[in-house]
Amino acid sequence: MAATKILIVEDEAAIREMIVFHLLRAGFDTVEAENCRSARELLVDERPQLALVDWMLPDMSGLELTRMLRRDSNNEDLAIIMLTARADEYDKVSGLESGADDYITKPFSPRELIARIQTVLRRTRSTDSATLDAGDISLDTAGHRVTSAGIEVHLGPTEYRLLQFLMTHPDRVYSRSQLLDRVWGANVYVEERTVDVHVRRLRKALSPTGTDAYVQTVRGAGYRFSTRDS
Repeated sequence: MAATKILIVEDEAAIREMIVFHLLRAGFDTVEAENCRSARELLVDERPQLALVDWMLPDMSGLELTRMLRRDSNNEDLAIIMLTARADEYDKVSGLESGADDYITKPFSPRELIARIQTVLRRTRSTDSATLDAGDISLDTAGHRVTSAGIEVHLGPTEYRLLQFLMTHPDRVYSRSQLLDRVWGANVYVEERTVDVHVRRLRKALSPTGTDAYVQTVRGAGYRFSTRDS
């Protein structure tokens, strides 16, 4: 099996070299970019499975690059981890809301970096499975069936797609506009409050078994799927 290819988008050569050294030791393949323009070119030419994106870059912020990548359907399978010296919770939330799968604060140890990469890769690759399991919910993507605590749940097509998307991106907060883009499609023009209606329908369908609590509202931010208490 070919090694997982990781794109490192970092303008500081010393940090980039350190990351490359440890990733190669861990068995990954690497490609490097020192700015966003080079990163976009490498994404087309090299097709990496994961990108490590520094927040502060010379031609565009890593936040802007991440948002741009998430708007491009060609990168929908790309995992993204942001690297930054910003430790505030607001900045972390901003990074995750932009579409990053995880967020690592500098300085970080090589061991932490490798562990975070492996965790994100496991999470994203698990979406290829025919069955998604989270807590008491099981979603059979092949049979288009959902069970909650062993009981079959009947969902409309939009509620099904919404649940599938949220289950494949657990513990991440998505705004209404992001959910519209990812679940309804970027070229579908409906009001953002439409998301609220379908979330209510999804929760109602899950409520008899108590799993409606997995679909959580994050005030001022949007929604997330989590089997942990909000």
